[in-house]
Amino acid sequence: MEILLVIIIGLLHAGGLYMLLRRSMFKMIIGLILLGNGANLLIFLLGRLVKGKPPVIEDGMKVFADIYADPLPQALVLTAIVIGFGLQSFAIILIKRVYNVLNTDDLDELNSTDEEI
Repeated sequence: MEILLVIIIGLLHAGGLYMLLRRSMFKMIIGLILLGNGANLLIFLLGRLVKGKPPVIEDGMKVFADIYADPLPQALVLTAIVIGFGLQSFAIILIKRVYNVLNTDDLDELNSTDEEI
């Protein structure tokens, strides 16, 4: 299971970096989303995946008898999802505004200083 997740994380990071290097701002946002999802999976994988086990000690037990899932990475991933959603929604609104004003989302055309807004 971990090997499959490592491969998926690598593909998400590679795809995210590829999309970040494109000239379109829309593709840049897709790359940010892919990188964010890859980072979330990486944090989740570092918390030791344990299928069917509770994240904390069960009632009535004084010591841990089995391997348990660490709840801290799960909380970090939930926080990262909320922050990533806020960043993505802000970036989408910003790109929409830039496109409405300049009628382009090409980064090379936006970088030129020949035209006045």
